[in-house]
Amino acid sequence: MTRSWSPTARRAAPALLGWAAVAATALPAGSPPRVALTAAFVLAGPGAAALAGRPTIARAAGPDRWAAGVLVLALSLALASLTTVGLMLGGVFSVRTALVVLAALSTLLAALPLRPRASRTPRAPRTPRAPRTPRASRRRGTSRRGRTAGTTTAVALLVLVAACSGSGGGRSTTAGASGAGGGGSGPSAAGAALPAGAPPLPASAAPWHLAFDDRFTAAGLDRSKWTTCYDWNDHGCTNAGNGEDQWYQPGQVRAGGGLLTLTAQRRTAAGTDGRSHPWVSGMVSTGRDSWNAPPRHTFTYGYFAAAIQVPKDPHGFFPAFWLIPAESRGTPPELDIAEFPNTDQYAQMYLHWRAEDGSDQHVGQTAGPADFSAGFHVFAVDWQPTEVTWYVDGTPRFTVSDPARIPDVAMEIVIDLAVGYLESPPSGTDSAALQVKWVQVWQH
Repeated sequence: MTRSWSPTARRAAPALLGWAAVAATALPAGSPPRVALTAAFVLAGPGAAALAGRPTIARAAGPDRWAAGVLVLALSLALASLTTVGLMLGGVFSVRTALVVLAALSTLLAALPLRPRASRTPRAPRTPRAPRTPRASRRRGTSRRGRTAGTTTAVALLVLVAACSGSGGGRSTTAGASGAGGGGSGPSAAGAALPAGAPPLPASAAPWHLAFDDRFTAAGLDRSKWTTCYDWNDHGCTNAGNGEDQWYQPGQVRAGGGLLTLTAQRRTAAGTDGRSHPWVSGMVSTGRDSWNAPPRHTFTYGYFAAAIQVPKDPHGFFPAFWLIPAESRGTPPELDIAEFPNTDQYAQMYLHWRAEDGSDQHVGQTAGPADFSAGFHVFAVDWQPTEVTWYVDGTPRFTVSDPARIPDVAMEIVIDLAVGYLESPPSGTDSAALQVKWVQVWQH
């Protein structure tokens, strides 16, 4: 004999599934457990939490059970769409934030008290009555079909609400997508989605759409947006091509409270490359967790900006905010939005391209002097098919307008704090920190 769930368990299950999906965001993007938990909760959790306490839903069977399932799905999609649109309009959307909101909503719905069922008085014994005429039977069937049609109509309306709600949020951000929406298309909508104190977007005849946004307000690094190494990582990584001293490790990356901090420390680490590295440090990238994994987010053209404060004692350190190709993993091409090799006074901006003979060619400019370690400054590049322009605190500093030199491939974002490029830190320096307030990408 089968035994159905108790009302308490039936009401608690959607909320528990929601918090399990939130916890799964700590797993690498694209991992089967994370995908399965997220999909199961978004498609069924909120709707099941809203309807679990209804006796008619709990006792549904046959065609009624199918209708109840469709109703759960429709309610879940409607609530998920409304949550997504609300977070996007507020400029704080992330997968983890949306899951937290939906999990909290499911918990609230599950905690609502059940409506007490009316007590029934014992019925008197039924007296036999004549069989129903065919006409009465037809009337009963018509009534049942009417109730089914009403349920179907209600479900269709809910699905329509979900679809309309989702259409207001713009295109979704996906790996390899050329654009994504969420910030609106007009100047007022774009201004509302910019972080406080950010310079205005470059003037453009085409509307801007927000494609990527992280203000590091979540509790911990949003793993749906960032990994902590290059594509070739294996329990850490480095950039051997520059002869750097650091071994990048996840523990050197801290995010939360509106701040991303990458910390370099003088500590010996044995790398999987067979070398002993005298420093450990931190980096983030929108790329892959491993060589064969899909990248998190890639972009072809757009306005890339970040609010950054570089280390105060710069000697021996190489902070950088740059873009690298997603497919080849190798450079050139390369767009260096802002680099600070052994300096906190000058921001270097470079474009790299490959010449016909295969050699690395580059052109660049330097902004400064300025004390870039005294506070946060906004470094940005507007990369378009026919022109690339670099900005510091909203002021254009350098432009390349030769289309033959401009990259036309999907790129990943990298922010890192390298150590030992050109020179090693002096003996009295044992640590340094690079801080980031926010990162955004806007596209047409």
